[in-house]
Parts: sequence; structure tokens; C-alpha cells
Amino acid sequence: MEQYGKDQNNRGNPSISNKAEAAPSLGRQMLNKVPEITIYFWIIKILATTVGETAADLLNEKLNLGLTNTTLVMGGLLLITLFFQFRSLKYVPRIYWLAVVLISVVGTLGSDNLVDNLGVPLKTTTIIFSLLLLATFAAWYMSEKTLSIHSIHTTKREAFYWLAILFTFALGTSAGDLIAEGINLGYWKSALMFAALIAAVTIAYYFFKLNAVLAFWIAYILTRPFGASLGDFLSQPRHAGGLGLGTVGTSAIFLITILCLVFYLTKTRIDDPDQSR
Repeated sequence: MEQYGKDQNNRGNPSISNKAEAAPSLGRQMLNKVPEITIYFWIIKILATTVGETAADLLNEKLNLGLTNTTLVMGGLLLITLFFQFRSLKYVPRIYWLAVVLISVVGTLGSDNLVDNLGVPLKTTTIIFSLLLLATFAAWYMSEKTLSIHSIHTTKREAFYWLAILFTFALGTSAGDLIAEGINLGYWKSALMFAALIAAVTIAYYFFKLNAVLAFWIAYILTRPFGASLGDFLSQPRHAGGLGLGTVGTSAIFLITILCLVFYLTKTRIDDPDQSR
């Protein structure tokens, strides 16, 4: 899965993946703001997804903030982080991955607010977030003639990118909960199911020439319910089908792992998109 989204592979539909540099774009020019798609990218993304699930539960339930207050706090932190992310002219691992962790939490809370506070059925929220994501992709492509993450070098493209990321997390939350409740597989079986779907996308990409950009975004969406199922399996009590580590323990383990990996990437710069050219 290391090469998902690379324009230079020339796979699939060239009108989607290979016109990143051809189309004019309004906005400040900068270096590419998204890291190279290496194994580290997917590991941190899944860890961030798991933290998004467990941290939302921790703040909402354990600290008794409630969904509304938790959403306001995490939304504020996300806006501050995105302010610095947009101000940066290049990829900075600590800022980028902090934004991903926070947007994972906010995306989860977006789905939870609709379901728990407003009583919107999971089937409806899944449809809503699917349409919002498709609308974002459509507007992005009509404006920029590419959905590749390897061409995020203007403010306009970066805005489309983060909006799409937000909706992938919200969609993954709603769809994952819908499947978990509808099929009632349990946490570890759900995690295995989503892992199998990710593996199927990987096989389709490497052996059947599935378009690189399409493969990336499908995998990105699927890692959300996979990470959430993994987080629930680790954090929930044993009588509920989990390992009983709790939301505090699970969040701490995954956050420490993310910090270590981001420190490593900052030092080595092996995922810096401009160093790899």
C-alpha cells in the first residue's frame, strides 16, 4: 500500500491521476503538504483513527464533558492546528499528524452528535456523509482536475484535502457503526472484516491495476472503521467482548506510539515528499 496515490505510476484513469501539474489553480504556491505514502503513513493513520475513537469516548464519558462540550473543545483545537498547518509552506510531520489525530476525533464526534444528540439513524448519517464526501471530490476535481494527494501545493487544494479527510472519518464512523450494529460481528471480527477489505483493495491495486488515487481513498475510508473496531476491542471490558485496557490505557499507548513515529519521521525525513524527488 506504500504507493497509493502516486501520480508517476500512471495507473488507471490518467484523467484523474496524471493532470496534477497541468491544471491552473488559484492559491498560494508551496511545497507539497502531504507526506509520501509509505508504510509509516498507514500505521500512523490507523493509530490516529483508533485514538479518534477512544479519545472521543474518554472525553465524552470518562471526563463527563458530554458530546457537545467535547465537540467544541476538540473542534477549537483542530481549528488552531489547521491554522498552523495552512500557514506552513511545506510538510511538517508534527503539525500534519496532530491535525490528522484531531480531525479523526472531530469526525467521530460529528457522526456521534447526529446519532446520539439528534437521533438521526446510522443509515441516514452514512448516506449524508457519503454524499458530502462525493460532493467534495466532485468540486475538488472540477476545480483542480485531480484528486491526487501528491499535488497538494496550493491553499485551495489543501482546503479540499482536509475537508475530504474530515468526511472520510465521519463516514467511516457512521458506516462502521452501522455494520457493527447490523451484523453484530463483535469487535475483533469486525476488525478482521475491514482488514480483509483493505487487503482486497491492495490486491486490486497491485495485481489488477486499480487506479492509484481511487485505491488510496477507498483504503483511507476503510482504515477508519478498522481502527475504530481495533480500538473498541482493546478498550472495552472483557464481558463486552474487548480486552479491557480501557479508553485511557488504549489512548495512551497509541498516542505514545504516534509520537515516537512522528519523532522518527521528523529526524529521518524519509516521508518528506520533496526530499524523495
